[in-house]
Amino acid sequence: MATTSNFRNAIKKAQGQALVGPNVINKALPYLGGGLVLTAVGVYGGLGVIQSNPGIFMPTFFGAMIAELVLFFVVRGIAERADNGTALPLLAVYSLLSGYTLSGIVFVALGTAGVGLQGVGIAALGCGVTFVIARNVGSNLGEEDGLALTKTVQLGIMGLFVVILLQVVLGFFGVFTPSWLEVGISGLGVLLFAGASVVDFYLLPRAYRDEQYLCAALSMYLTYINLFIFILRLLIAINGRD
Repeated sequence: MATTSNFRNAIKKAQGQALVGPNVINKALPYLGGGLVLTAVGVYGGLGVIQSNPGIFMPTFFGAMIAELVLFFVVRGIAERADNGTALPLLAVYSLLSGYTLSGIVFVALGTAGVGLQGVGIAALGCGVTFVIARNVGSNLGEEDGLALTKTVQLGIMGLFVVILLQVVLGFFGVFTPSWLEVGISGLGVLLFAGASVVDFYLLPRAYRDEQYLCAALSMYLTYINLFIFILRLLIAINGRD
């Protein structure tokens, strides 16, 4: 849900504007990279908890998820004011918490035949390749094409999260998604967040000033974390079918 909130906020700021932060993405990239490294540390810590003391993982997982959601809105609000000195350590904590909550799906991937560590590497490589392609395409989008793609991806992501929320609710009642449908949902997620990565390079320089680079870093971070998750989900769904 934080992803869709951030996306709507950026679109609202960008509508009808020319470039207001031509250098914001270049300034954001080191912090995006640092956030992803901290996320990897959080994943490693989460995997350690699962292996050494699995009984405490789920309570701490839900606690981390709640803290992560609250911290997202706090960090975004501070970063929008360009108070980067305050926002940066909070963003670091957010990245660690995100990694901890991500460790659950990574653990499942590592234990799924045909996925394993190789599948995690493929998901990470897929995000890197997407970044390279998206930077070239998104930076060269015209106004009409950029707005059309932005609105399409926004609506698609909103619909996707409604479906995922429904999956979670039905799961509590013991109703689980058939494998073929999980493949379809995960594949759609990969396409939508690949599209979101293109949109970032069009949208962010129009939404944020250069000094708001941590806002841009947070937006891109959410895009690539979600892309990584949906690639992993797709690999698990394909290889986990009966």
